[in-house]
Amino acid sequence: MPDAPRAKSAPQKAMERLGLLRDIDLALHLPLRYEDETQLHPIAHTRDGQTAQVEGVVREAQVELRSRRQLVVRLADDSGEITLRFLNFYPSHQKVLARGQRVRVRGEVRGGFLGREMVHPTFKAVEPGAPLPASLTPVYPSSAQLPQVYLRKAITSAMARAPLDEVLPPAAIPAGLPPLKEAVRLLHQPPPGLPLSTLEDRSHPAWQRLKFDELLAQQLAQAQAVAARERLHAPVMAAATGPASLHARLRTALPFALTAAQARVCAEIDADLARPIPMHRLLQGDVGSGKTVVAALAAARAIDAGWQCALMAPTEILAEQHFHKLVQWLQPLGVTVAWLTGSRKGKARKAMLAQIASGEAGLVVGTHAVIQDDVVFSRLGLAVVDEQHRFGVAQRLELRHKLVETTGGALQAPQHGTGVERANTQAGAQSPGATSSAARLEPHLLTMSATPIPRTLAMTYFADLAVSTIDELPPGRTPIVTKVFADSKREQVIARIRDELQQGRQVYWVCPLIEESEALDLQTAIDAHAMLSAALSPWPVGLVHGRLPPAEKAATMAAFAAGELRVLVATTVIEVGVDVPNASLMVIEHAERFGLAQLHQLRGRVGRGSADSVCVLLYRNPLGDIARERLRIIFESQDGFEIARRDLQLRGPGELLGARQSGLPMLRHADLDRDAELVECARDLAAGPLAAQPERAAPIVARWLAGRGAFAQA
Repeated sequence: MPDAPRAKSAPQKAMERLGLLRDIDLALHLPLRYEDETQLHPIAHTRDGQTAQVEGVVREAQVELRSRRQLVVRLADDSGEITLRFLNFYPSHQKVLARGQRVRVRGEVRGGFLGREMVHPTFKAVEPGAPLPASLTPVYPSSAQLPQVYLRKAITSAMARAPLDEVLPPAAIPAGLPPLKEAVRLLHQPPPGLPLSTLEDRSHPAWQRLKFDELLAQQLAQAQAVAARERLHAPVMAAATGPASLHARLRTALPFALTAAQARVCAEIDADLARPIPMHRLLQGDVGSGKTVVAALAAARAIDAGWQCALMAPTEILAEQHFHKLVQWLQPLGVTVAWLTGSRKGKARKAMLAQIASGEAGLVVGTHAVIQDDVVFSRLGLAVVDEQHRFGVAQRLELRHKLVETTGGALQAPQHGTGVERANTQAGAQSPGATSSAARLEPHLLTMSATPIPRTLAMTYFADLAVSTIDELPPGRTPIVTKVFADSKREQVIARIRDELQQGRQVYWVCPLIEESEALDLQTAIDAHAMLSAALSPWPVGLVHGRLPPAEKAATMAAFAAGELRVLVATTVIEVGVDVPNASLMVIEHAERFGLAQLHQLRGRVGRGSADSVCVLLYRNPLGDIARERLRIIFESQDGFEIARRDLQLRGPGELLGARQSGLPMLRHADLDRDAELVECARDLAAGPLAAQPERAAPIVARWLAGRGAFAQA
């Protein structure tokens, strides 16, 4: 890139969009595949279906008008002739491929009506005796605005300057792997004769070295994020003792006993809250495992210690579900629970903001509105974020920043008083060496997810989080029977719905789209609502989708929860958090379009009461192999961890990670499943020898993740 400021070319802009900003970025931008341009084939010796490179002189070139306009070129060498056919061509083609020109051509040989031919081969003009490349030609991930020739030149130039010196001591590099610089050079410029299969399936030792370094950088970056958090200060929320504490009164008032898993997780969270550094814990549990009550008990612990708690959910429906449950549990115990969403306007919103700013509201529940500019907490000590992965990396970073900002400045130890102002005298007693009570404190953060994380993901993408797992369901949950039907069985399914309605039950009907899509040709929720309203009359059928005004959506959900609506047609806005025990049947239309995690989440909306519950998956033929496998997995298993593990194998980490895929630490080259041994090696090295060697760790992280380190906080 030139130093003098001037307008950037289209290829330069395309490189920036691909994240190729530094020499090292280009050096680590590795080929997808290779083309062998190191040898020439006599035209007469080429075979049908062979990808070959030939060189010769143009005997004839003319534009022919057949079924479509095309450039037809006859190329000859000493052994024979071949036809080159271009259906899309430009004047530059005709200039290079003019009669008498010597050209070098590469493409797939086909047996045509006039003998051998190539359609749209690559070509370039050459002088007689022009040398052949000394290495295989790399083909890089690119875009339409970034030609391979331009990208190859940029990478070759960057390779000479990129900082690829070895940082790791020899003993730290897994046996059999080459030095980093040697590995990078080989992958960009492999010598002729090297088996292409080991390069293209990424099993070659050079590939293994690059993947190991990438995994190591990721592990080190997350270790750095943990170390940075260890240097921050948070409110100390030592456990309040005695039956008068809010925590004890809530435990007593709950109409059910905690499971052993819930009790274990509560103890893990309590231990974090009692420390003077910010908690950064992920609470994971399968659908219906009871995460909300764990969050409520954590909130009670914070309120006991004189701090406020905020609970944020990605959708208004889910936030409202939490709000009603928390009001039911906490309001009778004297806690003011505030409700704050984007749809709450005017005087009601001002009143809520005043309660939050004064500290009257001990618990605030809402959507992303909780972190808007006009929300200022009196004493925010704990934030709980449900389904955090659905917010997006940028929103999650904003959340962490806003959690400190919304406290209105430096947090001080609570003063003795009542309610939120009541002090636990230990709350201001920070650890030795901590800042004074007027220092800025960062709230504790508890995130929750109903998508269980397989072990390989927990070791890599979530290595910076403490993970608590609720691995048992409360007693009394009815097993859900899953049935899979082709769309042609729709009438039988509707008959089953009538049976459920006659028994006083309620039914969900889930559709994947809101409006017609020519590409997918899926039936919309609106059409399904019309069809079911006619087929199930006189039973009332409700409709909820993402484009409804929030007030209308909330009213419809409330009517369904109250039993006024017997059937609810919905898009995936009901995926999480909706709790209607009387709903015993769910029909998921076009189930082949949903991911495994989504199907499992949706299925968990039924089976919450005592009645036998069924989830019907309707699919439309023809089914692709992956869609068929997804339906088979969801049919066979109700274990969220097993489903998540199989999902990881089928689709890779993107869906399970949610928005982490757009920031640190998404992998470019390594594969968690296939490279499990490298994952273990990188994790052990990052946690062991390199943990005490920041001078070695820093350049590795900078090499792979410079500019993305902040995402480890998300």
